[in-house]
Amino acid sequence: MREAIASLRSAGSAQLLPATRLGGPMPWVIAIMVALTVLAMGGALALANFAAHTRAGLEGVLTVQIVEPDPVKRNAQVSRAAAALSAASGVAEVREVPEAELRGLVEPWLGAAATSDVVTLPALIDVRLEGAADAATLARLRGELAPVAPAARIDPQSAWLGPVFDTIRALRWLAVTLILLLTAASAAAVWLAAGNALDTNRETIEIVHHLGGNDAQIAGIFQRSVLIDAAIGGIAGLAFGAATLALLGTRFAALQSGMVESGSLSAVDWLVIALVPVAMTVVAVFTARRTVMARLGRML
Repeated sequence: MREAIASLRSAGSAQLLPATRLGGPMPWVIAIMVALTVLAMGGALALANFAAHTRAGLEGVLTVQIVEPDPVKRNAQVSRAAAALSAASGVAEVREVPEAELRGLVEPWLGAAATSDVVTLPALIDVRLEGAADAATLARLRGELAPVAPAARIDPQSAWLGPVFDTIRALRWLAVTLILLLTAASAAAVWLAAGNALDTNRETIEIVHHLGGNDAQIAGIFQRSVLIDAAIGGIAGLAFGAATLALLGTRFAALQSGMVESGSLSAVDWLVIALVPVAMTVVAVFTARRTVMARLGRML
């Protein structure tokens, strides 16, 4: 009896799932799921890096607008405001934006009117703080500017990008949702494949049971098969997904934009991406074992 069981474990177990390896669909299903998960994970990490770098770069940057239609009064308030800001504590740098530069910035939207006297533009002062532009700092600077420049308005530059940050946050949650859906789809595919294999090999399983084999031994056979399939598919999916991310990174780098470069993936990000097939394999093996154990309990 022991020899028969040993023979089934060594020779018969390898054939319990005769068509689940490269000849079957499971490795390719896992490969597609891993590739899509890698792309979603890379996108989420790139968006997180972009938001963090952009927010850090604008954390202590302010824009002071002098909204005064009279050019003489406006220029006088600009000079007094720049002097007051330079003398204020916590201010690292003050720069008056030249009018020609300002008109050049709005020319794509206003056209020829931007260079004429028909459109009155507010004067701008760029301010960089030594620390973050918190509410207390903004209130203090507004109080110091009020007596010397009544028409001054202080706006943190990070506030202008608030809608952009909200959109990035929504896209990151979308990527996380997609990753969860792909993981659930992979588990469902393994569940269906394991159930189908059990039904196909029902007679073989009954023979193993009659010879003294238990549910854990039979589940181990399925686990090894699913482990090999998931590992093969995971490696293939990781290779395709990583190559696609690298190609997209090269294309974006060709734009030579500082904002795009701030969203590039770091070594830690690539390490996290490399763990995607490992996590998918663990999910597949766990799902296969739970499915087999549950079906065997009802089958025998």
